[in-house]
Amino acid sequence: MQDADLPGLTTELGIPGLVDVHTHFMAPQLMQKVWAYFDAAGPLLGRPWPITYRWSDDDRVAHLRSMGVQAFSALSYAHRPGVAGFMNDWTLAFADRTPGVLRSATFYPEPEAATYVPELLDRGVEVFKVHVQVGDFAPNDPLLEPVWGTLADSGTPIVLHAGSGPAPGHHTGPAGVADVLARHPDLALVIAHLGMPEIDEFLDLAERYPNVRLDTTMAFVDFWQQPVPDGVPARLAQLQDRVLFGTDFPNIPYAYAHQVEVLQRLDLGDDWMRSVLWRNGAGLFGVAP
Repeated sequence: MQDADLPGLTTELGIPGLVDVHTHFMAPQLMQKVWAYFDAAGPLLGRPWPITYRWSDDDRVAHLRSMGVQAFSALSYAHRPGVAGFMNDWTLAFADRTPGVLRSATFYPEPEAATYVPELLDRGVEVFKVHVQVGDFAPNDPLLEPVWGTLADSGTPIVLHAGSGPAPGHHTGPAGVADVLARHPDLALVIAHLGMPEIDEFLDLAERYPNVRLDTTMAFVDFWQQPVPDGVPARLAQLQDRVLFGTDFPNIPYAYAHQVEVLQRLDLGDDWMRSVLWRNGAGLFGVAP
């Protein structure tokens, strides 16, 4: 499947387009550092990680629209104290000038987060991104406790990269997330990458907590050269209303359409595809056709 095929596919499915909850737009100097990280990641992964869409912001936005992506995030992720403010100012300004972008922000376990997260909600933030591996912190860090309480009350989704892929960190895995949910069961977590490689454990959390969702980002793609884990498709079918489409665009080593192609391979039916590609994200974020 090619990128140009996606508008025809959504027409066949009878949906207005795609909602992608996991795309990255960030300040140019930060994006260059992210790309440099992936350029150097090959030896760690045993294979190169070329950035397929190493383009300008304008060109990447135009390409998403050409594929029928109606709404998409601009995820940045704080990797140390004191940087979230700069990142958030940039992504919110980007959203102000770019129709279709979800108002996106990030936070870090620091004392100031208890103050700036409510302020970000007042500025209309629709989705947060937190990256446990890159930030090297535990989801249940005590400094985040007031933040989780605020976000549980607001119902604002948080795209949380807590799985141990593509490389484990000191705090990755489901345990810390389970601890947070035990105290804040209403949190609207979106488990990035289906929680790979701990997919089953994160599916357990989604089955236990009705506000926990998962995104499809990089799940089952040929790049990993691994089979779909036994039993996972059946569990994803049961969670049809809580699986969200995500891609990691532009930082992917293959064509955007491949993520849709591998979801089709699961053979879970057109209605499941309609839910994942459009209905679930549109409903969560109030996206109109």
